Amino acid sequence: MDTQQGIQAPPVSARALTGCRHRLALDTAASGADPDPGMALRVEAASVFRASVRDRMAGLTVIEPGEGAVTRTLDALARGADRVWGGVLPTAHGRRGHSELLIRVADGYVPVIVVNHKVSDPGAGATTSPLDRWAPAPDETVRVRQHRGDQMRLAHLTRMLQDAGHASSSLLGGSVGVDGARIVVHEIGPLLPQYDERFADRRAVLAGTSGTEPVRVAECRRCPWWPQCESVLAAQRDVSLVADGRSAPGLRAAGVTTVDQLAEYAGPQPEDVPVPIADLRAMARAWRDGQVLVRRTPEVRVRRADVEVDVDMESYQEYGAYLWGTWLRRDGVDEGYRPFATWEPVPTRDEARSFAAFWAFLMDRRAEAHAAGKTFAAYCYSQNAENKWLLASADRFAGEPGIPTRRAVEEFIASPEWVDMFDAVGDAFLSLEGRGLKKVAPVAGFHWRDAEAGGEASMLWYRVGVGIDPGFGDEDRAAQRERILAYNEDDVKATAALREFMSSERVNALPVVGD
Repeated sequence: MDTQQGIQAPPVSARALTGCRHRLALDTAASGADPDPGMALRVEAASVFRASVRDRMAGLTVIEPGEGAVTRTLDALARGADRVWGGVLPTAHGRRGHSELLIRVADGYVPVIVVNHKVSDPGAGATTSPLDRWAPAPDETVRVRQHRGDQMRLAHLTRMLQDAGHASSSLLGGSVGVDGARIVVHEIGPLLPQYDERFADRRAVLAGTSGTEPVRVAECRRCPWWPQCESVLAAQRDVSLVADGRSAPGLRAAGVTTVDQLAEYAGPQPEDVPVPIADLRAMARAWRDGQVLVRRTPEVRVRRADVEVDVDMESYQEYGAYLWGTWLRRDGVDEGYRPFATWEPVPTRDEARSFAAFWAFLMDRRAEAHAAGKTFAAYCYSQNAENKWLLASADRFAGEPGIPTRRAVEEFIASPEWVDMFDAVGDAFLSLEGRGLKKVAPVAGFHWRDAEAGGEASMLWYRVGVGIDPGFGDEDRAAQRERILAYNEDDVKATAALREFMSSERVNALPVVGD
């Protein structure tokens, strides 16, 4: 442990700088163990992506992890290595951390992190650099996607480089996101005052000298401590149960601290509350009455068609999409579930076969509908994942039998016949528990057969099902494959059931904003 300003605490990692203060305190009290069972999978997925970026770079001095990594990093920096991958900086002044890439510039090093999420969006105004060299320049093709965790980590690494005497005075840093196409450049100097304040606060939490208490934030949806915190907040009828982290502080400043007060609030829009007060009041009343969804308008609309195909894709990290599941409904009659899968561990050329068969099925149903003068629509839930692997599969297997061109895929996903039910739910409802399919489909009366069903659980099943994890026999592998297929089938049936609910009179039982 290190001592700073009278505070004795374990060193602060960049991960501790963002997220819930109360979770940090609970995790620390639990001997630092992370009780989130999905964390190992997310760490593995990020590691796979980072390795793919590293393998595309040349001229790297690679610091292998393990004992002596700090010494090897400092030696590389001292001799002026141009690009250091995996550098582990000295733990000092209460900080610990590592950077995927340290790039030498005129007077020191700038940190570059590689992250498994987007760091830019189409647009203009960003400063970027090529992957193979540090040459920041205005980029009129993308704009920076602000990510608080990335910003705080870059500030953290900048302070660590300063502590070690190897920081550049430019106070710049960079991030490489999931497209892996460029380094997005960030100005770190303006972030440092906020970082220093956040660092001091989290240091005090780790030392146990700054108290914490439960509050509902977005992170709670995946936090293993949530049941414990929820019971405390429910007993207090705390306003954060219905107002997110953006709105709860402003409501408290206006004297609205409980759900009951919010449900009866009749004043003007409070300052520093970005969500319309009418929406928040409606959600407070829904919570009080045991409801999950609130209609935004009296009439709920959702796109329907004569021929409907629900689609759900299963992938394994960044390796590939191994399953495309479909549920077909024609002229109001359900015709059932049909999966298109490969059980060879991805990546595999057999993905081309299963993807081509799926695409042919989808396009054949579309062509049949058009030829018969009928309407057609295909549905997914939160299209980012499906779109990613539709395009990636077209690119990876271009020219193989049955594989569509990238243009054909782009035209389809841009058409009104490709419908994102996640967006449809957001247009129609306010939700107290978020818009995840497993949160809203039960309102429509749909329930998954497997109580453990979920994306992270399915990755564990997949590892057994295709033999990645050793020690399992044929029966075990077959059982996990069947479990994945049942989960995938329930996902596509859930989107269909949700759409049926939104088109039925049952939806009128839900409260409406303004009532």
